[in-house]
Amino acid sequence: MSAGALVRRPVRGATALRGGRSWRPTPYQAVGFLFFLLMTLAYWAVPLCCDAGQHAAVVERLKADLLHPRHPMADLPGGGSAYYSPYAVAQGLSARLTGLGGWEVVRLAGPLNLLVLLTGLGRFVRVLSPRPWAPVLTLGAMTLLWGTERAWWSGYLGLMSMTGNLGYPSAFAIGLTFWAWALTGARTRDARRVRYVGPSGLHGLPGYAGLGLLYGLILLVHPITAVAAALGAVALVAGWQRGWRGPAVGRWRGWRGPVVGRWALTGGAAAASAALWPYFDVFALAGDGSVDGMHRVLYLDLPGEFWLALLGLPALWLRGRASARDPLVLMFALDCAVVAYGWFSGHYTYGRILGLTLVPLQFALAVELAAPRPWGRRRRALGWAAAAGALLGFLTVQAGAVVPRALDPVGFEQPPHWPTYEWAARHIGPGEVVITDGYYAGHAIAGYGPNLAAPAWPDPSLDERERVRRAADVEAYLEPGSTRAERAAVVRRYHVRWLLLTRWQPVPEEAVVVAWSERTGEVLARVPAGE
Repeated sequence: MSAGALVRRPVRGATALRGGRSWRPTPYQAVGFLFFLLMTLAYWAVPLCCDAGQHAAVVERLKADLLHPRHPMADLPGGGSAYYSPYAVAQGLSARLTGLGGWEVVRLAGPLNLLVLLTGLGRFVRVLSPRPWAPVLTLGAMTLLWGTERAWWSGYLGLMSMTGNLGYPSAFAIGLTFWAWALTGARTRDARRVRYVGPSGLHGLPGYAGLGLLYGLILLVHPITAVAAALGAVALVAGWQRGWRGPAVGRWRGWRGPVVGRWALTGGAAAASAALWPYFDVFALAGDGSVDGMHRVLYLDLPGEFWLALLGLPALWLRGRASARDPLVLMFALDCAVVAYGWFSGHYTYGRILGLTLVPLQFALAVELAAPRPWGRRRRALGWAAAAGALLGFLTVQAGAVVPRALDPVGFEQPPHWPTYEWAARHIGPGEVVITDGYYAGHAIAGYGPNLAAPAWPDPSLDERERVRRAADVEAYLEPGSTRAERAAVVRRYHVRWLLLTRWQPVPEEAVVVAWSERTGEVLARVPAGE
């Protein structure tokens, strides 16, 4: 968050010895602190769901073996899994030191990621504008101006989605992205620094290299967020950097070497740091299309989930009219180009940057409305439209995230409330293999330490054809007409020891029921060794 304001007051007594200065929080510090408390409570009030089981499983595998973790969800080698990022390794190390489980670590990561996110947002907005209320309005626009249909994806920053994904690597990566953009923007706007660093000057070069390491960290933590982070960096440098062009040579103007060299150092440091990470090859992910199919829905649901953010178009247009090189304008154009490429190429995973594609719209609107009064007619109209849009977004989608069910007067839509599986996990040993027919169980049980015969998510460390084959074997095992011999072959092939079945799935005759859930009716059954 931005620094607090220093206020000069009448000097009396001992205060005179300190110069009469007293500290007062800025609007963003006050609002940001309250928002931090509110969202932390909201995040902790909702049972972890969805992708949380995968991230908890990653922590469990690193807790068991920090240097050579197994596959996050299957009894297979884990070398090459993109889930083993520096963020995950830090979580695994903390789990080893504290004895906490994967679910507890993911739960505790939420407030830490939120702190990085809020401080990064405040810092970046202060680079865009010195207006004291700009970060406050930006926070409101970023969390409310989405759409009138729920957008529930990792990396989306609406109030509703925050209750589920604050503990994910994407939230941490977006917070780092705001910090990286703030540091990039500060360097591009500081003309004095550009003049000071001459062709042979070394002052400041470590800072550019350090900025490159930050971008490299974003790339390793959440590669798809890094795409948007890189586009934002290009927009900031192209829009604000002074001193790019050197003296004219003939008909052409050459590039100024020191400026190009500094940013080349940043890019080189980012690429080198990512390439040296020993757990996986991040650059190999560029050609991996194993998750493209599941992301097609991002484009199909786009209008209803994002249309309120279009209220920022007038503000973005005003910035573009003032300067065609405005960084927010360039950022929005570049993001839209990548999203369009994802649609036309069939690489729908690029649609994951849609959450950050809204940032130029939301931030431009907030900066415009933070202008001091009196406002003209157009700005007043824009302000009323933004307020109406924020209220509409809150009432239709976001309110259920922060309004407790007991105090809900109208029945707002609530975040998902998935069941937990501690009741089953207490019987299953770490690393033991489970077959399940339940959607919730298939996404959650590995987070407690067991393995799945068929992983629920694609992973670069496992050939997708092998995962599909495993899923087919599990489906054949669960078929009502399967024979005991056919089931035994699957058990031996994958070393299965447990069945976690919904109440609609018959328990095979050779299995022994050990526990069941009163909430869901699911049963946990033991498969005899060798069967």
